[in-house]
Amino acid sequence: MKNMKKFILKTFVKVSSNNGFWTALAFLALIYMLLTGENEGSLMAMALVTGVEGGKHVVNGPLTLDAVNESGNGMLLNEIDKQIVKIRPMATPIDQLSRCAGAKSSGSMIVDYYNVDTKETKCELKDDYIEPSEGEVSDNAARATLNTTNNDVFDVSDTILVADVTGYADDGVTDSSNGLVLYVLSKTEDGQLNVMAVNGKKIGEVDCCVPTIPSGTTLIRMGRAATELDVQSPQFEALPKKAQNNCQIFKMQIEQSTLQKIANKEVGWTMSDQEEAAIYDMRLGMEKSFLFGVKRKIYDFKKKENVLFTGGIWYQAGKDFTLDMSQKEDTVIEMMRKAFTGNAGSKRKILIGGSKLIGELNKLNYTRVVSNGETTTKWGIDFSEISSKFGRLYVLLSEVFDDCGMEGSGLIIDPEYIQKYSHLPFGTEALDLKSAGVRNTDALVITEASCLVLRYPKAHMRVKLS
Repeated sequence: MKNMKKFILKTFVKVSSNNGFWTALAFLALIYMLLTGENEGSLMAMALVTGVEGGKHVVNGPLTLDAVNESGNGMLLNEIDKQIVKIRPMATPIDQLSRCAGAKSSGSMIVDYYNVDTKETKCELKDDYIEPSEGEVSDNAARATLNTTNNDVFDVSDTILVADVTGYADDGVTDSSNGLVLYVLSKTEDGQLNVMAVNGKKIGEVDCCVPTIPSGTTLIRMGRAATELDVQSPQFEALPKKAQNNCQIFKMQIEQSTLQKIANKEVGWTMSDQEEAAIYDMRLGMEKSFLFGVKRKIYDFKKKENVLFTGGIWYQAGKDFTLDMSQKEDTVIEMMRKAFTGNAGSKRKILIGGSKLIGELNKLNYTRVVSNGETTTKWGIDFSEISSKFGRLYVLLSEVFDDCGMEGSGLIIDPEYIQKYSHLPFGTEALDLKSAGVRNTDALVITEASCLVLRYPKAHMRVKLS
């Protein structure tokens, strides 16, 4: 090293005397870059050599990230997906939830999917049924014909629970604490139900007569009852219902000029900072489209291409509820009842709403029946928890509702039945605008083509303040 310094100093003096001071200074800078490895042509820098079969081999240095990137083999993966998850997940809960749950790959921009609904379990009696008097009773008195608002709910051998009508004890005279249960014997040609009572009334000498049932009484379908010799039962078929949604192409482009990149800055603002801000803005836009977008296809006359728009899950929810705050805590209990019953969904759901709706919920005095629990972290989001006998509700303020003029509205989502379809996964692509002669900038385009669907509409509910 000492001999090297003497050589450089001697050479610098010689060059300076023959070619001037500035030429000698340039020579000294060249020597410095060679020794410190800051030049690509440095003798000290690593180099890639092509092998016999076209592979790359590193010489003059260890295997580094730069060496792998320069080889162009694509071995190193970007962390863009994890970056998406980390960027302000509280602001875009729907998009965050769909990413954590995972997306299904779609081979088309148009997604067809099927929902299998459950058969109705109840209806109401359409016409009054009046029990026969003792003088009118006959051997057929145990058989009654009922006409309901939806006779197709019931089939032969079904049992029916009659709401708010009490059955009888074994003697057919004494009232029991059990509700009245009916058994479907057959159906008439026009679909009405021929039934007899399981725990009915004794009229005259005839047992199991059906007592008086007023119109409007709720009839609930229960399990089927077969005899010992029965080998068949009325058929049950369920047909899935087809639905459709469009994948929308979401894009965001980031650019910075070469001069801006190399300029001295008071604060460190790089391309990565711009990328993070762009991803956040893109996710906010996607959140609004996933919630309130309208499924359409229009023709762009300027670009001479079709544009697909995705349908929002707000319109896909199968139930509605109006929150009447004059009823205070009772309205929350009723909301929980409707959200968690009648849909066979999970017992943990998410309520995402605007500031006015969340504010009204916070004003209530919760009791032991409905309690406002501590903060719970799920899917990278901090939720407030409302617990009831019906289930747990994870509550979160979404300013997207406020931005869309729906401060008093919210959406209860069953996370088990929300599905994301992705035709183009979230990714970035560098544009070489310099070589193309467009602009002297570094450019990056972020793209995703996707949509959200609610697989079981009745497990989700729209909520609005009255």
